[in-house]
Amino acid sequence: MSYQKQSLSASKPDAVSGEDSILAALSAEPEKWALFMDIDGTLLELAETPDDIVVPPSLPANLDALATRLGGALALVTGRGLDYADQLFSPFHFPIAGLHGAERRDPDGSVRKAEVTAQFERLKADLSAETAGWAGVLIEDKGAAVAAHYRLAPDRELELEPLMEQALSRAGPNWTIQHGKMVIEIRPASADKGNAVEAFLAHPVFAGRRAIAIGDDVTDEAMFRTVNRLGGHSIRVGPLSPASEARGSIPSAEALRGIIEALAS
Repeated sequence: MSYQKQSLSASKPDAVSGEDSILAALSAEPEKWALFMDIDGTLLELAETPDDIVVPPSLPANLDALATRLGGALALVTGRGLDYADQLFSPFHFPIAGLHGAERRDPDGSVRKAEVTAQFERLKADLSAETAGWAGVLIEDKGAAVAAHYRLAPDRELELEPLMEQALSRAGPNWTIQHGKMVIEIRPASADKGNAVEAFLAHPVFAGRRAIAIGDDVTDEAMFRTVNRLGGHSIRVGPLSPASEARGSIPSAEALRGIIEALAS
């Protein structure tokens, strides 16, 4: 994939509320846009466990083709770890902000990762031990973050909340709690999807472009706020919600993949 810097002429943001508008905007002037997308629940349907997600065979190549059309200005912004995300879209390696921005790979291939302390390693082991008998609860070790998934045991939410708060108090001031769809996560406090988007936009490949951010969860709200402030477009996968900063919507992950395929062809 080749990456080239593209310029952006001043223009007024248009309303983007569905597939046709997105296709029209990106198809007409791809050199003016930068695209930032979440993975789980956005590009891919959510699954009962993190490892059960299914990547349609055509998606990695379609993403690569779209990234090329955008001059490289496409990045994934996810709660997944960088290495895991790479496995999903192999053999392609896109710019990625992982762990909500705690990890980042820029278009030039340079990688930044959060430091994992011995104290945090013990915390992750303790959480796994403390929930070992909780059927349906899955503790996911993400390296510099740890997530407690309870999609298979929704009744455990009230027990997990104080457990994760106690774990956070042992982690120290450099970590924070992040809630998502049927998941509670402890992640680096410095990690923020909005900050990750701004960091990408400072890179020459993305600089001067208007940003489109697409996500589905409360974890994507920081990204939505950032692109709204910068005059871009925020798009939620699923119905619009008064509680969300997103200003447009796409009905499903499948619909988004259809848009990507159309733009890539």
